[in-house]
Amino acid sequence: MEAAVSSQPMPDSSSPKAGSPTRSSETEPALSKRQKKKLLKQQKWEEEKDLRKEKRKERKQQRRLQRQNQPEVERDSQISRKRPRGCLVPCSLKVVVDCSFDSLMLIKDVQKLQKQIQRCYAENRRATSPVQLYLTSFGGQLKDNMELKDKGWRNWKDITVEDKHYSEVLAKDELVYLTSDSPNVLKELDQTKAYVIGGLVDHNHHKGITFEKAKEFGIEHAQLPLSCFIKMNSRKVLAVNHVFEIILAYLEKGSWQEAFCTILPQRKGVEAVGCDTNTPQENNSESHSADKEEK
Repeated sequence: MEAAVSSQPMPDSSSPKAGSPTRSSETEPALSKRQKKKLLKQQKWEEEKDLRKEKRKERKQQRRLQRQNQPEVERDSQISRKRPRGCLVPCSLKVVVDCSFDSLMLIKDVQKLQKQIQRCYAENRRATSPVQLYLTSFGGQLKDNMELKDKGWRNWKDITVEDKHYSEVLAKDELVYLTSDSPNVLKELDQTKAYVIGGLVDHNHHKGITFEKAKEFGIEHAQLPLSCFIKMNSRKVLAVNHVFEIILAYLEKGSWQEAFCTILPQRKGVEAVGCDTNTPQENNSESHSADKEEK
């Protein structure tokens, strides 16, 4: 006689035992204190989103009321500081950044030159008497990097960008190359001239190259009268934008000494000295003031 088969189901070994934790609780690790703190912070940020929006509206309204209640004299002074382009009278003086040294630079130095050129453009746009700014021999690494990092350069105004060499863009008798190796000391700026700044950041690897280039193309050359007006604790090595800003400051102030002391960084230990425009620069073996990235 066969044994009776029980109708009760066999216990499933895979089912959780009474009082034992579920599988989900076993697989989900507990949050750390840092994670809990981060989660609470996120929740608080979400909860206060509407409150922040209201505060921004209030601040905006307050600023609007302040402008409306501001005295007319103060409003006029703020408008003058913005220097609307329509009120400016550009001068006839030309400044050229010579970008023909592209192949001599590493990409990190090209990137530094790009920032210096951007600064020149911005300062010229803000200047009371903006100069006629040129970029020549524009191409290679510099152009590629600007296309990659700042495509807005194509919308720049009041600037002439040429892939040609400066000698093909401007008349030879207009050009004056600014280089500290020149024995000629620049006494004043001639509005009929085009002053060339070497667009080279090479950390002293190519001494004398801009002076040699100026002689090669048979154009005038001169050095800024640094030692005539100031003393510096550091080497007389200026970035492209510093040379450019000194030119703008001189046009505005009419004083080399004031221009140098205003533009040059304090870390260079600039100290004004007696004016003697016939005194040549003390060390003509220094790197080109327009060629190097000052550190």
